[in-house]
Amino acid sequence: METHIPKQAGTERQMRMPAWKRVEDLFVVLVTLPGWLLLCALVALAIRIGSRGPVLFRQTRVGRCGRVFTCFKFRTMQVNADQGAHQHYVQGLIRHSAPMAKLDTGNDGRLIRGGSWIRASGLDELPQIINIIRGEMSIVGPRPCLPYEYELYAPWQRHRFDAPPGLTGLWQVSGKNRTTFEEMVRLDIEYSRRMSPWLDLRIHLLTLPAILRQVGDLWAAKRLRRKEAARGGGDPDGVSTSVSTERGLS
Repeated sequence: METHIPKQAGTERQMRMPAWKRVEDLFVVLVTLPGWLLLCALVALAIRIGSRGPVLFRQTRVGRCGRVFTCFKFRTMQVNADQGAHQHYVQGLIRHSAPMAKLDTGNDGRLIRGGSWIRASGLDELPQIINIIRGEMSIVGPRPCLPYEYELYAPWQRHRFDAPPGLTGLWQVSGKNRTTFEEMVRLDIEYSRRMSPWLDLRIHLLTLPAILRQVGDLWAAKRLRRKEAARGGGDPDGVSTSVSTERGLS
């Protein structure tokens, strides 16, 4: 089935990264570059050891003003995993007021060995430094969504795309997986309206504690599944089906 890509909205001037944000992003990337490179090398090695296939994959995402771009990530799922389950799951999150827990927080057989930990810690997003350097993303901002998600947004919800997309943001440090879709949208719109260097600094400082909470939530979920499996004689690592296709890069 052909994927519909939304038309670019807004003028070129509207889509352009604010100058102060561009300077902030490049400064932070350059200062922390040794750490980024070390983490990227370790994650790439873990993926190479844990599964067959490419280390990176790319995916079409929707960013500021509906602008479409190619987003880079570390591959955490089996090659050629089906995307149908993820699309259905996202539709449910958008239409119902349920917490936005990731589909793979359950027990997802699509993931490679160690993939759930890489995703919970946000390390799978590290290659998006490429997108930041290219000016397609910022370090702080709403997460870029997939085209089929964009099509489900109401007109008022698309104001979350008034800000450049980012690695972390106000939603991520305000509960993330504990919030509903509408709460996420409102937090992202709030960020787009209040966007400033001082708000970005606050979000930078709150990001690590937020990541640690996500890792803790995953650890607790896995521990609970092991207990339930021990009581019921089941497999704590049982396989469930499918999700977003990851198109590898050679």
